[in-house]
Amino acid sequence: MTDVELRAATANDADVITDIWHHGWRDGHAGHVPEALASLRTPESFAVRAAARVGDTTVAVVGGEVAGFIMVRGDEVEQVYVAAAHRGAGVAAVLLSEAERQVAAAGFAGAWLAVVPGNARARRFYERQGWHDAGGFDYEAATATGTVAVPCRRYAKSPL
Repeated sequence: MTDVELRAATANDADVITDIWHHGWRDGHAGHVPEALASLRTPESFAVRAAARVGDTTVAVVGGEVAGFIMVRGDEVEQVYVAAAHRGAGVAAVLLSEAERQVAAAGFAGAWLAVVPGNARARRFYERQGWHDAGGFDYEAATATGTVAVPCRRYAKSPL
């Protein structure tokens, strides 16, 4: 297990968050989401979103570099991403545990997240961490011009 330091993201982290998010999103979502969304998920769109969300982002730092991040809103773990170079080293488990802690600290008994059905790697990871598939639903993914319905699986963990 890699030594992982968690800290609140700063504006200086926005570029690396953008890079991790863009590449990680492509890895997990390419071919598994509607083209209407995939075509909008450009590096620039991730840059805008990362900068806007720095205030509610927690980063994992390994060896002095940002290795991954989470974004939590209410009882939803909205984003969990790890840079490709740090996958398999335990960073994701540390981040997900922190997301669960944040949800519990906000007063929620359980947490949920959305994962596209075709992202088998993520689904296996969540299941290994004690989350369960609570069923299918359409997630309304935000875009600059509105939302796009994305068929997803709702993963849940309760109690935290």
